[in-house]
Amino acid sequence: MTLERSLGEHFIIGFPGKKPSKEFLAFLEEASIGGVILFAENIASPKQLRELTTELQDAVGRTLLIAIDHEGGRVFRCPKPFTHFPPMAEVSKAAQKEGKGLVFEIGKTMATELRASGVNWNLAPVLDVATNPFNPVIGDRSLSSNPQVVADLGCEFIRGLEAGGIMSCGKHFPGHGDTDLDSHLDLPQLPHTRKRFDACEFIPFRAAIAAGVPAIMTAHLRVPLLDPVNPATISTSILTGILRNELGFDGVIVSDDLEMKGIANLMPIPEAGLRSLVAGCDMVILRRDLTIQQQLVQLLHDAVDRGVIPKPQLDASYQRIARAKGRYL
Repeated sequence: MTLERSLGEHFIIGFPGKKPSKEFLAFLEEASIGGVILFAENIASPKQLRELTTELQDAVGRTLLIAIDHEGGRVFRCPKPFTHFPPMAEVSKAAQKEGKGLVFEIGKTMATELRASGVNWNLAPVLDVATNPFNPVIGDRSLSSNPQVVADLGCEFIRGLEAGGIMSCGKHFPGHGDTDLDSHLDLPQLPHTRKRFDACEFIPFRAAIAAGVPAIMTAHLRVPLLDPVNPATISTSILTGILRNELGFDGVIVSDDLEMKGIANLMPIPEAGLRSLVAGCDMVILRRDLTIQQQLVQLLHDAVDRGVIPKPQLDASYQRIARAKGRYL
């Protein structure tokens, strides 16, 4: 694939409603978009989901990553008869009594059901450590306030998804568990030192990388002692310097949704998308605004023409996406 045609592979996009518009499907094909993300508003039943994922794949004539947040608890996009699992905090408590194989089996069951519906990427597990009991966005989505428990059980979840043929995604790097703001609404800030991150937040991510997690999602938050200027999603020092170079992660780095206000309040969304890719993201998520999606794709094309992103960086990024597709699709 030429560089021009491969640029769309760096985008995961969504759409409103149960059925994609003709314009959306045309954009998927024409821009060679890499993936689609689905939410509860897109899903009515397993049968409809299977028909939808088939329609999306058929529209492009190539392989699409089709992603969903399927964590359990309150972050669960699929209606019954999909198996609904309790929040990971409750699963963790049960696993500490019954054995961590319980988490593996949950991951495998989720993967089996998703795979049967045409979904190939679960944006889970949450690897954030729940050190702040008043955290408005993570809370019981986390496996524990103990980083080693999050590491151990998070890896079991990853292995379960893998056993069911589904791509997993550890989130949200560098760690969202101690924030007191919801990044859907505002930009959280953490005062932590690098020493603190090494002793707590990075433990689950290091374990997941060692276990072969294929993707890691960024957090929309600012950590001044890691980068005094840029939030993590657009921080070269955090994504390329720490995650890629220091922690040795060679899988797909994907942004959290760029339409979330934690990043969208700071700058135009297309600018945030471009800066995410420059900083080290391989793929960026744009939930539902087709106009913004089109603007960002064009902005990336223009940036490549101007040399804003080195072509070797884009080629390496594309190869990581291609490896993931070759493994899970």
